[in-house]
Amino acid sequence: MPDIELPLRGDYIELDKLLKATGLADSGGQARALIAAGEVRVDGQVELRKTAKIRAGQVVVFAGQTVRVVAPV
Repeated sequence: MPDIELPLRGDYIELDKLLKATGLADSGGQARALIAAGEVRVDGQVELRKTAKIRAGQVVVFAGQTVRVVAPV
């Protein structure tokens, strides 16, 4: 699968909202459960904070899919 590139609208996006916005999770509740289960990595490290602030330049990986967060244009 090709990487997903997600441009930010502000300074950051919360991790659970990122999973939902990219379609990797069907709902916010599912996104929070996946994060709590330790299935999501941010910059190579397991991230357990559901509302972790993800900023431009960071990389999120879940289920073999990579999301690259880029600065707003």
